[in-house]
Amino acid sequence: MRPMRLDMAGFTVFREETTVDFTDADFFALVGPTGSGKSTVLDAICFALYGTVPRWGGARGLANALAPSATEARVRLVFESAGDRYVATRVVRRDGRGTVKTANAGLQLMPQGFDVTKLDTGLSPDDLGDVVAGTPAEMEQAVLDAVGLPYEQFTSCVVLPQGQFADFLHAKPATRQQILVNLLGLGVYEGVQKKAVERAGRAEAKLETVDKVLGGLADVDDASLTDAQGRVDAVRELAGAVEAAVPELERARATAGERAAALADLDAELGVLDGVRAPEGVAELARAVTAARVAADEATAAVGLAEEREEKLRGELAAAGDESASRVQLRAYADRERLTGEAATVRAAVDAAAAEHEAALAALAGARADAERAEVELEAAFRAHEEAKAADQAVALRAHLVDGAPCPVCEQVVATVPAMPKGSAVSRAVAAGKAARAASEVAKRVVTERDAAARDLDRVLLRARAEHDGLAARLAELDGQLADAPAPDALRASLAEHARLRAALDEAAGAVRAGREAARRARGTLDGAQDRLRRAWREFDAVRDGLVRFGPPAADRDDVAGAWAALAGWAGEQADRRRADRAGLADSVEAAERAAGEVADRIGALFTAAGLDAPADPLRDVAVAVERAEAELRRLTERRDQATELREQRSGHEREARVARALAGHLRANNFERWLLTEALDLLVDGASRILRELSGGQYDLVHDKGEFFVVDHHDAGLRRGVRTLSGGETFQASLALALALSEQLAGMSTSAASLESIVLDEGFGTLDAATLDTVAATLENLAARGDRMVGVVTHVPALAERIPVRFEVRKDARTARIERTGL
Repeated sequence: MRPMRLDMAGFTVFREETTVDFTDADFFALVGPTGSGKSTVLDAICFALYGTVPRWGGARGLANALAPSATEARVRLVFESAGDRYVATRVVRRDGRGTVKTANAGLQLMPQGFDVTKLDTGLSPDDLGDVVAGTPAEMEQAVLDAVGLPYEQFTSCVVLPQGQFADFLHAKPATRQQILVNLLGLGVYEGVQKKAVERAGRAEAKLETVDKVLGGLADVDDASLTDAQGRVDAVRELAGAVEAAVPELERARATAGERAAALADLDAELGVLDGVRAPEGVAELARAVTAARVAADEATAAVGLAEEREEKLRGELAAAGDESASRVQLRAYADRERLTGEAATVRAAVDAAAAEHEAALAALAGARADAERAEVELEAAFRAHEEAKAADQAVALRAHLVDGAPCPVCEQVVATVPAMPKGSAVSRAVAAGKAARAASEVAKRVVTERDAAARDLDRVLLRARAEHDGLAARLAELDGQLADAPAPDALRASLAEHARLRAALDEAAGAVRAGREAARRARGTLDGAQDRLRRAWREFDAVRDGLVRFGPPAADRDDVAGAWAALAGWAGEQADRRRADRAGLADSVEAAERAAGEVADRIGALFTAAGLDAPADPLRDVAVAVERAEAELRRLTERRDQATELREQRSGHEREARVARALAGHLRANNFERWLLTEALDLLVDGASRILRELSGGQYDLVHDKGEFFVVDHHDAGLRRGVRTLSGGETFQASLALALALSEQLAGMSTSAASLESIVLDEGFGTLDAATLDTVAATLENLAARGDRMVGVVTHVPALAERIPVRFEVRKDARTARIERTGL
């Protein structure tokens, strides 16, 4: 994995958008003061790929990704791995409840030759390439496939963060072995072994299936094929005989069918002729029509008489005068009598209301006079109160006067001071004023109440007078209406005559209605009789039309009963002649059916001799028998060919299963993988030991035994020591030697995408002395000079930084951290 470009925004100390372009930085250093954010650049690389950072302590530290007070952090990493270029993106957001979650995560495979500088032009995510992973859950496997290393091994071999620089050195043998397995791609051999087992299983399953099918084909041999061919020949011979006999059978059946049809036609004619019968009651139909016509004429005449009487009564009623006018005048007499009484009552109410109103006005005038007197008394009380206040003030001054002394107001000498009055004039005035105010308020309330009463009585009086005027106007109107009207008795007599005439008219109208109903019933009876007569003729015509082919006689259209009798007699004669011919025709039908049966029996015997059931359709049944025999022959031939092909397939499956099982057995013991791991560890330790000797000035060599690392101390008589006994500086030297050896020695042996295309160191340079630091710098320069590895360091040691051609200087102010590229 080789980083190409890193974009950050809102990520930890990088609040603002920041880009680090590693495109041509084969050997670079991240420099800057302690705490400026150098290690954060490595954190961003790890976070973009794996969603976590070593120093955060796992996924629970996701909130550390956000810059202070920021609600969103974005990290995008463009990197190359095994010749392909990818872009990994992660977005973290804080929701309204303060919970920090990954809002978006994705990995895309970029097109070949994609220019990373185009990212500055605002390309949409869809323009960056094919989506390999689109969710946080999909990212884990996608990054593992692209980089070749899980998170723990990536931070042990590629990006070595602070605090974990010595992880590979101090790792357990099993952990270190798994790292080497991933780096070298040795898992492919385990995959080969599994695929071999799977292929062997599939081949054996196919072999078992073939054996089962072959077991079902064991009955196919030359004898069965010979029998099948003989069956085909026999049914073909039967088909020839049946084809010769079927025309004779068809002719015999045709003759029998023609004669049976002729007999059926004769029986049908007999059924028609025997069914000619005159309907019951046809003779009485003419008499019923005549009687119904007489009754209808009589009912029509009665209706005419009733209508004449009804019309006469209507004329008498019209001459009797206007009944409605008489009723209106009679009601007017009654209304005048009622309104006269009501007017007298209202007049008395008006007089009483006028008297009450006069009394209320007098009471109101008295109340107003009392209120005016109370108001005058209240004003006098106010004046007395003012005078009392002046008197009390004088009394108050009098208390300070002395006989023979000057008055402080008038400056005159007071010969003798007057005696002090008892009580306060103001108190008496206040009491009198309260009494006067109370009396005034009472008088005002009385005025208000009596004024309201007078107003109410005024309204009552006005309503009573208006009602009286209305009644008087109505009475005058009624008198005008009744000026020329007859007396009430004459009006009542006129109304009685109208009632008598109207009753007589109603009776006459009822007679008209009854007569009309009787006439309607009579016409209905006539119509029914005529309809029955017409139906009798239609029935006769229908029966005679059915006999047209026999030549029936003509009918008398004036006598339906006679027409029916003549037709029935003729039909009986025709039926008798046909019964005489039926016996001979029946004998010929029986003879033809016997002849057809004999031919059918002969064909059935042919089928029985061939071992087949009696045929329903000889030609079809024999064709089916031929097809079945030929199909059975084809089936047996195909099964014999299938058995031959399956035996050839069985040999191939058996051979494939044997080879796959042998390969799986060779790989199952893991001897090959262990041998490769031992060789890789030997190469790794040899390269690391050489580097460590340079770094330690020849003091230490690195060796391994059963997966554990040891150093040989040449300054202590070649003493062998565990790597955990080394000091901090010595541990850094040994870890650096291993890291560089991993990059140099194992990259060429890898068979997978987990090639170590870059290494970034973030630890320990400040603990080295000048000579060791010079050796480390030279080692890194040599590694970078080879050109096939990116080498990066994080340091604040100026002596080391100055020897590195590309430097990314990290600075931090109160708001955000910034990165500036210096050097080449």
